[in-house]
Amino acid sequence: MPISGPSRHDSTDPSSASDEPRRCCRRRFLIRGAAARGAGRVNNLVPVSDEVQIEEVCEVFGGLVPALDRLVKQLSKSAGPPTQAELEAIVDSHASRLLIARDGDGTIVGMLTLALFRIPTGVRAWIEDVVVDTAAQGRGIGQALTTAAVGLANEHGARTVDLTSRPSREAANRMYQKLGFRARETIVYRFEGPAG
Repeated sequence: MPISGPSRHDSTDPSSASDEPRRCCRRRFLIRGAAARGAGRVNNLVPVSDEVQIEEVCEVFGGLVPALDRLVKQLSKSAGPPTQAELEAIVDSHASRLLIARDGDGTIVGMLTLALFRIPTGVRAWIEDVVVDTAAQGRGIGQALTTAAVGLANEHGARTVDLTSRPSREAANRMYQKLGFRARETIVYRFEGPAG
């Protein structure tokens, strides 16, 4: 699912991190509402009247912190929302891409984080913290965010894109399968250390 658009970095390799902040341009992926429910390339979706815009965040701007505070509270009861400094670290990191969804009036109605990293067997990508505001659900926004993330992962040469989703999230699981994600025969382990 490639997505056309300008390149953010001189290199597409996420392991080419340096001490310099990554240079990026404002990237937008126009997704038109319910049309985002069709699998395929983002720029080939059929227009409908309900516009949703997917953006990659390249700098922390006014309104981002409270918007993500609202979304994180809908995503997790145990995790606190990110601070301004934490969001700046995410945006400045060579290993993460923060995508947001805006509705027609510019309100942030969804987010997704894409982690990119190199291991000996290649570049991998992992999707985390996908959330769509409860008032905006059912409009294809989660699918639009995920499709944009897969496109970015492809641009960076990721061999795979992984994610996890609780079984109780039936609509999300159907959407991921519709996009081509398949359940893996693996066991996911978690170690909760002092920071967990």
